[in-house]
Amino acid sequence: MTKFTVNDRPVQYRMEPDTPLLWALRDASNLTGTKYGCGTGDCGACTVDIDGEAVRSCRISLAQCEGRFVTTIEALSTDRSNPVQQAWVAENLPQCGYCQSGMIMAASVLLRKNRAPSDEQIDAAITNICRCGTYPRIRAAIRRAARIMEGQERIAAAPPPGITPEDAARAVPALRGQ
Repeated sequence: MTKFTVNDRPVQYRMEPDTPLLWALRDASNLTGTKYGCGTGDCGACTVDIDGEAVRSCRISLAQCEGRFVTTIEALSTDRSNPVQQAWVAENLPQCGYCQSGMIMAASVLLRKNRAPSDEQIDAAITNICRCGTYPRIRAAIRRAARIMEGQERIAAAPPPGITPEDAARAVPALRGQ
C-alpha cells in the first residue's frame, strides 16, 4: 500500500504501485481538477505540485510518490484567493479551460521559485500545451500574479464558489459515505 500526502492529508492507496498518480487522484480521491490530456506527459493538463516541483501526474507512479507531498489545483484555495487563480480570472485567460488547472499549477510552482520571471523563464517553466493558444495571456497572468504576490497590485477575488468541498461531496451520490 502506497502512503503519501495529498493536499495536506495523508493518503493510502490500495492500488497497484505502478498506477499513474493521475488515476489515483481522479478515480480514488475524486480530485478531478487534475485532467487527463495525452497520457504521455506532453500536454501538461495533469500537472500537480510534488514537493515543490511541477510534475505531470500521468508520468509518475504511485510507488514514486511514496512519502512525498502532492498538491492539486483543489488545494490552492477554496475561496479563490490564490494570486495565480485571481490573475487567471482577471486576465480572462481560460477559453475552453481544459488545460488551465495544469497551467495554474505550473505557474504557481514557477512563482514560488521566481517572483519576477522573464518571458524566457516563463516559456521554459510553462511547457503545457494550450490548444486555444492563450500563451500571451498566460504570460500576462503570471506577471500579474507576481505583482499580487509582491503586494504591488490588488484585485478583487472572484466570488467564492458557494459550496465547500465537503458539501460538494455530499451532493455527489458516488461520494457519499466516504
